[in-house]
Amino acid sequence: MPNGKLTIGFVRRGYSASGGAEAYLKRLAQAIVARGHQVRLFTTVDWPEKEWSFGQIIRLRWGSPIGFANEFEKLRAQVRCDVIMSLERVWSCDVYRAGDGVHRAWLDRRKKFEPPWERIFRRLNRKHEGMLRLERSLFADRKAERVIANSQMVKDEIFDHYCYRPDMIDIVRNGVPIDQFRFDPGLKEKSRAELRLQPDEIAVLFVGSGWERKGLRFAIKAVELLANPKIRLLVVGRDVRDRYQSKYVQFCGEVADLRPVYSAADIFLLPTLYDPFSNACLEALAAGLPVITTRANGFSEIMEDRIHGSLVDSAREVGDLRNALEAWSDSTRRWAAKPTILKRAAQFDIAQNLEKTLSILVQIAAKAAST
Repeated sequence: MPNGKLTIGFVRRGYSASGGAEAYLKRLAQAIVARGHQVRLFTTVDWPEKEWSFGQIIRLRWGSPIGFANEFEKLRAQVRCDVIMSLERVWSCDVYRAGDGVHRAWLDRRKKFEPPWERIFRRLNRKHEGMLRLERSLFADRKAERVIANSQMVKDEIFDHYCYRPDMIDIVRNGVPIDQFRFDPGLKEKSRAELRLQPDEIAVLFVGSGWERKGLRFAIKAVELLANPKIRLLVVGRDVRDRYQSKYVQFCGEVADLRPVYSAADIFLLPTLYDPFSNACLEALAAGLPVITTRANGFSEIMEDRIHGSLVDSAREVGDLRNALEAWSDSTRRWAAKPTILKRAAQFDIAQNLEKTLSILVQIAAKAAST
């Protein structure tokens, strides 16, 4: 650690252009490099070279959770880093950022929404078994020296399921570059024209890959229940469309730059079954959009019901989702709420996340250097 400058290794398996973790990691790396530190990325061949201009990319061959973790464990001793922060479940690391939450908690929640035959199929799925083994290594076996959770919900789940010491779990909530998402009337008009939205149409935006967990089917049901011909549900993200057809839905695919889509939207809807802290919800808030989501989303901890959007207890409460959509379809209400929404979003700028995260990494690196 010469001159107090760190070489920080980041670990993330796979890549999605619309993934919240990928967007967060790139923002964090950019800010850390601006401070004079060096970064390295341990990832797979999926991550495009052009999407990582911050430092060295070390590519691992294995894409499966266990295979990736095994290969990374071998590489750890070969590649010099002052501290390694993993955003992926691996066998061991200095700091584990539980941005994907607790897999065991997600599986418990999932049982409430799936038919019996799917539960049997899931028990036979080796991927879930591997994820749980890695999770036990990090939490139950204490192979993660420190844990960063992005919500109180996740911190509680780590303790409840694995008895990991709460004093070694830091809550560092997500952050976004607020200025990049500020409302721009000119961009809104242009974006709506590109999406072929009529001036009187209400654009409801859904963003996220993994549509089952994000609750797309409940979003569609709520929109269909509202039965407002002026409503258009814009769906951004990667998944299978065949299961989610509706005359109210417009699929946009994966979008690398979400700012134009946020500008075009009027309401953000994410009836997620489980989300540690949705980055997309925070981006929507920064764009001045009211957010409708569930209490199974760690993001819900930073918003007030009926002030910054609407909270429903469960994705299953389609009637409540429908009522929330109807309430926020009122343009006068949305316009009146925008200043309050933007004020709340301003409290979660990426700079604050950086300061807290970097402080933890420096502490861990200093501790390692002194031993």
